[in-house]
Amino acid sequence: MAALANERVAYFNGKIVPESDVLIPFRDRGFMAGDAVFDTARTVRHRIFKLREHIDRLYSSLRYIQVDPRLSPKEMTAITEEVVARNLHLIDADDDYWVSQRISRGSDSADSKAGTGMTPTVIVECRPLPLTQRARLFRDGIDVIVPAVRRTAPDMLSPRAKTHNYLNLVMGDLEAKAADPEAWAVLLDANGNLCEGTGSNVFVVRGGTVMTPRERYVLPGISRATVIELAREIGQPCIEADIDLYDAYTADEAFLTSTSLCLCPVRSVNGRHVGVDAIPGPVTKRLMDAFARLMDFDFVAQYKRRLNG
Repeated sequence: MAALANERVAYFNGKIVPESDVLIPFRDRGFMAGDAVFDTARTVRHRIFKLREHIDRLYSSLRYIQVDPRLSPKEMTAITEEVVARNLHLIDADDDYWVSQRISRGSDSADSKAGTGMTPTVIVECRPLPLTQRARLFRDGIDVIVPAVRRTAPDMLSPRAKTHNYLNLVMGDLEAKAADPEAWAVLLDANGNLCEGTGSNVFVVRGGTVMTPRERYVLPGISRATVIELAREIGQPCIEADIDLYDAYTADEAFLTSTSLCLCPVRSVNGRHVGVDAIPGPVTKRLMDAFARLMDFDFVAQYKRRLNG
């Protein structure tokens, strides 16, 4: 393998190469039109957590946009595990990776018709989790801002496919961070209900019931599904529902789920403090503890060890 000892490697169209050798043609439709899908898992103690579920979702996204990666799910799984294994020497024992598969339709040529007849671009890559940058979120909670930008409606383009076409969410993030550079955006759907953020799903707790937006309107996150399943196992009422800003402003607790964070409490929504003063609240804490037991890993401690006062 041609690779520098201090440079990460990635899978690129049939070979594992140094990241600096992964060069995308400017006519690649993933670059030109966002015509690509991806999925991202995280490692836990250097082993990929719920890789099968992420691969299953990746192939559902590929079917939705009608791209054949020319690799079976089994082959994609093996490639993903190999990429992580070949990069582990570059991180410390208490660090972990994001690992992503990225597949575009391929590059346009003069005789391409309606996006057909192209060879897909396939990349599998990893990068360290931003543990230090996000550590304070587990101490202080996340400040959520709901921007004016609405999430693309599901009857226009389904949010259930994880595509590279993220501009809608990017515009929402830009608006939220213009108001507070540390805030996380959670967009409303076309009906004015809470929807999702970039790579995150939202939950609120009201009257002892955990509520999360209906799957039709969001990317159904693997961590989201994990929380719903864990709530059932520990006897915690949890439902999918339309959640408006009234529900968020009067919630007892709120939290976000994502691949990297797993589950993290929300402190405020649009500047309004959420519920009890404790971070996390009691229901959120029960679910965080259940998540950690499932992983056999204290993900909260992993983040908090990076706190600098």
